Amino acid sequence: MKRIFYPMLLLFPGVLFAQEIDMDAMAKIRKEGLDNSKVKEIAHQLTDVSGPRLTNSPGFQRAAEWSVSEMKKWGLTNSRIEEWGEFGKGWQVEKSYLAMTKPYYMPFIGIPKAWTSGTSGPIKGEVVVVNIQNEEDLQKYADGKLSGKIVLIKSTIDTDPTFKPDAVRYTTEDLDKMTNSQPFGQGNFTPEQMEKMRTMRFFRSKVDSTLKTQKIKLELAARSGKHGTFYTSNGASYLGKSPLAGPSFEMSPEHAGLITRLVEDGIPVTLEAESATSFYDKKLTTGNVIAEIAGTDPKLKDEVVMLGGHLDSWHSGTGATDNAAGCTVMMEAMRILKASGLKPKRTIRIALWSGEEQGLHGSRNYVKNTFGDPQTMKLTPAHEKLSAYYNIDNGTGRIRGIYLQGNEGPRATFEKWLNSFSDIIDHPTVTSRNTGGTDHQSFDAVGLPGFQFIQDGIEYNTRTHHSNADTYERLVMDDLKQMAVVVAAFVYNTAQMDLKIARKELPKARGEQGARR
Repeated sequence: MKRIFYPMLLLFPGVLFAQEIDMDAMAKIRKEGLDNSKVKEIAHQLTDVSGPRLTNSPGFQRAAEWSVSEMKKWGLTNSRIEEWGEFGKGWQVEKSYLAMTKPYYMPFIGIPKAWTSGTSGPIKGEVVVVNIQNEEDLQKYADGKLSGKIVLIKSTIDTDPTFKPDAVRYTTEDLDKMTNSQPFGQGNFTPEQMEKMRTMRFFRSKVDSTLKTQKIKLELAARSGKHGTFYTSNGASYLGKSPLAGPSFEMSPEHAGLITRLVEDGIPVTLEAESATSFYDKKLTTGNVIAEIAGTDPKLKDEVVMLGGHLDSWHSGTGATDNAAGCTVMMEAMRILKASGLKPKRTIRIALWSGEEQGLHGSRNYVKNTFGDPQTMKLTPAHEKLSAYYNIDNGTGRIRGIYLQGNEGPRATFEKWLNSFSDIIDHPTVTSRNTGGTDHQSFDAVGLPGFQFIQDGIEYNTRTHHSNADTYERLVMDDLKQMAVVVAAFVYNTAQMDLKIARKELPKARGEQGARR
């Protein structure tokens, strides 16, 4: 058995040990992942076959049940859907139609917003365009003048031509800047940017609720997108006792712009629409998909290495890059380890999360139920048993490195692991930078080592993230293969270490901080 030894000083005074890479194991992982890959088959099942996967919807349930069944076939143990508590109502679209009929006929690109009611049959009417950019604008429409109208909220989106490619990979310069950057804020945003986004989301929600109280016939909005791509969002609350909202469509900015220009030119625009939606509220609880490869070392098998990604998606596409890609990679990593016949010392556990898109609910509740409560920092014995959690949720792009999330302890170890794959990782990069908006944050919130990999952006922020273009065709299969091999190596190496991954100082209880992050 061939091994390479690297001396490494951890963040424990006086502790020096030899960190080893089992090159025979790495060769088995490479061969299985690159020569016998199943990423196409897994991705097809999670996207094409399962369909859109809003939490508690039939599509989510199809994906979850298939994942459990498939991992059992691979020989994983404890494969199950593990409930974490109440999420709320499931919802899906049964019918969606939107078109302009005057001054001429044109079908429009759009879909109902999540958790909105249907139109109860076809509707038709003239469009009123409203310009609501601030509180003063909103007050102009609080007197019932819009009752019974089809209302389009005027868009301010930039729809000019773009002169940059949708799909990009990080350059060496990009990665060098990332390497030298420091942790800040939440995710990749400054506190000022986070506050601006929160303010914008709150105002948009207030606009929606104000229009609904006016008992309008239909709300139309185009809040982001370009070139026929539009981005979906909530149109109402998913909570079990929340009141039903009226019908509302998200649509492409180009079609919203067409309506606006015609109306502002004094040309009446008539639309016809029909939507049918279903709510699933008999069972408000939900769960995460969990499965394991049992550890084999008598002293370490009770310790755990975790990997995961969120299984839920939005509903205008099939959630391919967000985040069937991550679930495909993590399932494939588990398959690779099992098919390679490797016997990890620690238990390796995969989690495919629910409710991520509505606030990391699946992972937050799993962490709270299993490891500890970030509000009180009351920790369970399992907290000490977790070595690390690894996450994928930045689209289809291949791994270029890893975010340390401000935890400098494992830097040298991660650099060695990444460099051992330098033939398939161009310019391997380790950065102190935080990255946010996904499930590793749930672990970080209670002081557990939680990491997201650096991935090439490809089309994630320009075309696919939360959009109607997020379909199977947007997946780069060679990138998924590379990711699965690297992830499998990371979790296996973590499972074989003499010591667990180094940790940051425990955070203070959120109750003491006075606010939830």
